[in-house]
Amino acid sequence: MDSATSVNGAAQQSRSGSPFSSSRDTSSRGTGTSQATARKTYGALTSASGRRWLLRGGAAAAAGAVGGFLTQDWRIGATFAAAALVALIVHSSRRYSEVPRWRRASAAQRRTEAQLRVMKRLGYRVLHARGIPGGNGQIDHFIVGRRGAFAIDSEAWDKRLPLRNKLEKLYHGKFSKNERIDEALEEARTAERLIAERLGRDIRVRPSLAIYGPTLPWDSHNLRGVDVIAGTKVRKWLRGGNDRLSDKEIEEIASAAETVLPARY
Repeated sequence: MDSATSVNGAAQQSRSGSPFSSSRDTSSRGTGTSQATARKTYGALTSASGRRWLLRGGAAAAAGAVGGFLTQDWRIGATFAAAALVALIVHSSRRYSEVPRWRRASAAQRRTEAQLRVMKRLGYRVLHARGIPGGNGQIDHFIVGRRGAFAIDSEAWDKRLPLRNKLEKLYHGKFSKNERIDEALEEARTAERLIAERLGRDIRVRPSLAIYGPTLPWDSHNLRGVDVIAGTKVRKWLRGGNDRLSDKEIEEIASAAETVLPARY
């Protein structure tokens, strides 16, 4: 009887599966699936990257061939090819954005984003397109680093119209931009309050408008609490912050901002 019971128990356990062997089998299958998915994803990424470089190389080679044929000098042709390749790389980097393609950032936002990629390599934490809870406002770029926390809104305005400060009011041609300044200030103050509540201590967020298009008579100028800066001088402005944050504070503020300022897309 014992033997029969043991045999039946073993058979039943075999049918139901051992908790150890099934766990290993499931784990092995899961690991295999994960590895296969990773290989597929990596293969897709490398394939897409390879196609991009192949297209760039082909275009650069064509430019070099045309240049060499027209000038009858292979060195000039090689110079044409190198210049074309550099131009294509710069053009691609400006078009690239961390914001998904289905909700593409504006040209001004992408230009600021390209500058901020350099700051990320220097240890700055950067968040893009963060919403303001309870409203339709958006901080285009939230940055925190050694020199403090910053909120940047990127704007592309008509370069044919002058930008001027008149009695602490900003005008683009004859059009007042004071409402836009007030919006940027309110967004930064709301972010400041929400992050401070999350951390349990006061912090400071410097608001700014990065302007592309018209020539500014300054690199940066504070109007009514908001720094109005030339779009091409974003990195210089960030390095001019007065705060001094530790690595721990940077991580805490960035994590809090990521939590209280929801991503718009």
